[in-house]
Amino acid sequence: MYRFLFSSKWLGYFVLAVIFATACVFLGRWQMDRRAETLAEINRVVSNYSANPIPFSEISDQFRALDPEREWTQVQLRGSYDLDGQRVVRNRPLNGQPGYDVVVPFRLSTGENVVIDRGWLPIGNNTPGRPDVVPAPPAGEVTVVARLKPAEPKLDRGAVDGQLASIDLAGFAKELPYPIATGAYGQLASEDPAVQPMPTPFPKPATEEGTHLSYSLQWFAFGVLMFIGFGYAARQQARNAAIDAEEEEDDGIIAAAGGTPKPRTPVARKNKRPTSEEEEDAILDAQGY
Repeated sequence: MYRFLFSSKWLGYFVLAVIFATACVFLGRWQMDRRAETLAEINRVVSNYSANPIPFSEISDQFRALDPEREWTQVQLRGSYDLDGQRVVRNRPLNGQPGYDVVVPFRLSTGENVVIDRGWLPIGNNTPGRPDVVPAPPAGEVTVVARLKPAEPKLDRGAVDGQLASIDLAGFAKELPYPIATGAYGQLASEDPAVQPMPTPFPKPATEEGTHLSYSLQWFAFGVLMFIGFGYAARQQARNAAIDAEEEEDDGIIAAAGGTPKPRTPVARKNKRPTSEEEEDAILDAQGY
């Protein structure tokens, strides 16, 4: 009854179904992996973002090699900014608006140097490619609370004098006359004493999971539905073939008995709509014509 499934036509259909289902499983698992990454980031934000600041002396090693689980941890530092080392980082959009980050080397009272990202500036209107004003950091001794962020990779694009293409700390270190920690930098949370004006502070990272789970379930469902559709089509093909075989068998019996096979009214088959002529004949029959 289902021997037609071994024909080249139906084997081709089956191969296409397998390929489609495999692609759906791959896309579903990809969405699940993205969800796992998002949940891990959310957990780091929830655990570290608003926790009590840790003194620099207890976590200084993270500025040299940051543990991913320590991202967003608040660190308290005491020292002074090096205004001569201040740079702006280009192509840093915020809420859909183009702009810059302001990064400044910070020399601790222990003699170590780290980089602090003080905030965001909108793109300038006076000089193309530069912010109109870069607010200066506080002078003298400052107490800074900053959140740990990993160093960014080097980008294959240039930057004008006084700017960086990314927060590539190893590359930034080559522009300074003293060593800096190159594993992580601090994203400013607060300064004491505070100054005005200030760059725009960074918003808290989103903690919504997003749509990764629903998308992954949809892809898995598409893969299953492909096989359901294949099975339904095979069942319909087998049913129609059985009807044709039964009609041929009946005609053969009549012919063997010396009779003439009677014209048969086609048996209605699923998913086969009546023709326009058949619909018109049915209406006339119902009206007695």
